[in-house]
Amino acid sequence: MSIVKVKDKTFRTTIAETEIKQRVKELGVRISHDMADKNPLFLSVLNGAFMFTADLLRAITIPCEVSFVKLASYDGVASTGKVKKLIGLNADISGRTVVIVEDIIDTGCTMQQMLETLSQHHPASIHICTLFVKPEKLKVNLDIEYSAFSIPNDFIVGYGLDYDQQGRNLPEVYTLVES
Repeated sequence: MSIVKVKDKTFRTTIAETEIKQRVKELGVRISHDMADKNPLFLSVLNGAFMFTADLLRAITIPCEVSFVKLASYDGVASTGKVKKLIGLNADISGRTVVIVEDIIDTGCTMQQMLETLSQHHPASIHICTLFVKPEKLKVNLDIEYSAFSIPNDFIVGYGLDYDQQGRNLPEVYTLVES
């Protein structure tokens, strides 16, 4: 277990890079099996899901496409609870199988807003794939079909997740150490 400092906060390793890679590979196998007859469009939510998306797509063995969107609700270490507008949906998703690739789902409010927004474009189906979910913090009922990790309500950084835009480049996941 290692300790890292990101800006003014201290974090300790909680999920090793090897475990992350293994879980992401398993998700890729499941999705490839479940969607073998589809040509899914993976919508990666920036900025946090970029590493997860890259590794997930390397594990996908079926024809697929990827696009990137931005929908933010974080400020520092806490969710603002205010969902900002979806930016960057350039693909026509009408009649398509869409897989939203998210880094973390905690309250679910951001995801719920995204589902409502995407539904207005008439996709054939929408599936949720997240690296992390915080079940005890969920405020809305979501059908999260693909999740690599269920975690406690701790603040984490690394593997694409940040603290005030820092720490995304860390290959492992670190949890905030309360001082």
